[in-house]
This record gives sequence, structure tokens and C-alpha cells, in this order.
Amino acid sequence: MEEQKQTPSPTQPAPADTAANEARSAQQTEAAGAAEAAQSQAAAAPSATGEQAATATGGFNGQEDLTARIAELEARAKEHYDMYVRAVAEGENIRRRAQDDVAKAHKFAIESFAEHLLPVMDSLQAALADGSGDIAKLREGVELTARQLANAFEKGRMIELNPVGEKFDPHRHQAISMVPSEQDANTVVSVLQRGYLIADRVLRPALVTVAAPK
Repeated sequence: MEEQKQTPSPTQPAPADTAANEARSAQQTEAAGAAEAAQSQAAAAPSATGEQAATATGGFNGQEDLTARIAELEARAKEHYDMYVRAVAEGENIRRRAQDDVAKAHKFAIESFAEHLLPVMDSLQAALADGSGDIAKLREGVELTARQLANAFEKGRMIELNPVGEKFDPHRHQAISMVPSEQDANTVVSVLQRGYLIADRVLRPALVTVAAPK
């Protein structure tokens, strides 16, 4: 019999070699991943550092801006307070001046009118000092004094009421009696005492008699 030659089959790797190969492949893959992660971290580190620096710088600048703003507001508040104090002081000065003016007005309101009365007093004193006994001269002096007094009344805004023949006005006239008269009824027949107005206000009503109805 012819010997049969056996053809050798391809060598099959042993199970132990396969496991070793897989382990080395896993280690290489893990090492490559670790290296890649390290590179990524190294690349990201400068960026993070820059962001932190920027954040720190921004915070510092913000604090400076806030401090400057507070100082500005405090300066404006002080300015406004000074303006308020000055306004209050000026208002107080105005109030005091107004009070002084009112007090002076009450005290010296009659000053101007009194000045106009001085010539009247001078004429009266001159008449009393006259011892001549001349009645005509005395009458002339009295008439002059009356004119001076009327002039003083006019300058003091005093108006004489002598309403003979006028219609009776109860606001300006005071009737003491009604008398028969040819005049129209309810008109003034005679004036017993003249009245006076001062600045359109009745200082004293005229004392009159009034015509009775016919």
C-alpha cells in the first residue's frame, strides 16, 4: 500500500496567545484615549484660565464703577441738601421781612395823614396866639384852617358826604326825622352833620332829615 501523505493544516493560534493579543490591543486603545484626553485638557486649560482672569478683571472693574457711582450720587445729594438749606433760610428771611413790613405798616399807617394835619395844627395855634380881637381876621384864619383840613382829608382819601337834595341812601346816610317838604319824597332835606368816606368805606354816615311822603 502506498503511504498516504498527510498535508499539514494551517497552524491555529493557541487560546492563550489570543487573549494576550486582545489585552495588548485594549491597553493600546486605552493609552490612546488617555493621551487624547490629556491633550484636550491641556488645550482647554489656557481658555479656562483666560475666562477666570476675565471674570476677575470684570468684577474688579464693576466694583470700581459702583464706587464711582456712589460717590457721584453722594455729591449730588450733598448739593441738593445745600440748595434746600439755602432755600429754607431764604424763605425764613422773606417771612421775617414780611412780618417787619406788616408791623411797620400797622405802626406808621397814619404817618402820611398825620403829616398833612400838621399845617392845620399850626394854623390853629396861630389863631389862638392872636390877641388882636379882630373878628374878620379871626374868621379869615378859620376859613384858611378849614381849607387846610379839607386838603389833608383829600390827600388821606377821605371824601366828605353832604347829600342835600340827594335820594336817601341808608348805607351812607342816617335819618333822624322825616319832615314835610316840597322836595320829592325820600330825599335829603338838610344835613345836620356831614359824613365821610375813606377809600370807599363809610367812616361816618351823614346825619340828615328826609322829605316825608306827600
